[in-house]
Amino acid sequence: MIDLQSINAIIFDLGNVIYDIRYENISDQFRKFGVVDFDKLYSQAGQTEEIDLFEEGKISPARFRNYIRSLTDVPLTDEQIDQGWNAIMIDIPECRIEMLKRLQQQYRVFLFSNTNQINCEYFTQYVIDKFGYNIFNHHFEKAYYSHTLQIKKPKPEAFQRIIEENHLDPAKTLFIDDIERHLKGAQSVGLRTYHHASGNICDLF
Repeated sequence: MIDLQSINAIIFDLGNVIYDIRYENISDQFRKFGVVDFDKLYSQAGQTEEIDLFEEGKISPARFRNYIRSLTDVPLTDEQIDQGWNAIMIDIPECRIEMLKRLQQQYRVFLFSNTNQINCEYFTQYVIDKFGYNIFNHHFEKAYYSHTLQIKKPKPEAFQRIIEENHLDPAKTLFIDDIERHLKGAQSVGLRTYHHASGNICDLF
């Protein structure tokens, strides 16, 4: 269980913590478009340099789409590439919104996600359509995304910037993520961490 007695702030990861995702959906969707080996290009464990640059906001969506097209002989449209890339996103159960509402009454609550402009635009519109408002503006004091911060987890300087911008005490701030290497980056700047390996985060609060 998570010890909340001695903390005053929580930084949540997004994927598979707040928002259910499935990495394999990307290659599954591109396979439907005729790209049979997309799984070799992208996975949770590792991805190409160009994808990393896109997640750090250092190349544009247009350049990223052209890069994806360069990897295959299949004449993919912009819409197909976006659909394939957004296939990773599944859903946010309503219980997690209720959890965030409760937590923000007692703690400073933040979000830090490794993501990109295409995914971010998609999931922001998705939650507006589902819940009627932008939950990321309402239930987090601030939402940090790697493509706007221009630094990805697990780089320590990413966590340090969040700490400094919000005057957080690392010893009283809990970072929750489903990927262990991200936790190590957070620990290197003194943040407390929790590895959410599986299950519903709502069950922990």
